Amino acid sequence: MAAGAGVRFGGLKQLAEIDGQPLVSRAVGVLRSASRVDNLTLAVGAQAEEVLAGANLDGVTVVEVPNWEEGMSASLRAGVAALRDSSDAIIVTLADQPMITTATVEAVINAWNGKARAVRAVHAGQPGHPVLLSSALFDAVAELRGDVGARGLLGDATINVDCGPQAVIDVDTREQLDALRKADA
Repeated sequence: MAAGAGVRFGGLKQLAEIDGQPLVSRAVGVLRSASRVDNLTLAVGAQAEEVLAGANLDGVTVVEVPNWEEGMSASLRAGVAALRDSSDAIIVTLADQPMITTATVEAVINAWNGKARAVRAVHAGQPGHPVLLSSALFDAVAELRGDVGARGLLGDATINVDCGPQAVIDVDTREQLDALRKADA
């Protein structure tokens, strides 16, 4: 998901770079490298043309979210709608979580037993990303409204996988991005 306006960031966060790579390209690259990810779909909204022009999105299906101002639920609904007929489960990642690795994605996928409604990456009990949503949740996702993700839908039928701190590190401000750049150097 990369549809937000980056208000707290002060601009187009999706194209901000870490290690010379836009955040959205980095997220797509991680998913592209995961062995069991078959279909890459990117939800874009605010400044979609700039995001699409500035990122490496080869092989990615782009879903424009016309009502992106509504918040995370609009992006999540759009992504699920695009994938629901061809997927038993989807992996949700966010462009502003640049420390997620392919190993993190694969740990979440590998933890899914085919029966759980969801699998969520966590660190020290704190929920993070990626999150695997099974098709059992697709109808409930379609009903979400406002600036909320699927957290309220997960409940007891969720498998939590401790994936380390990268699962919970996100970039909301330029200062946070600068701190990650320094730590990564």
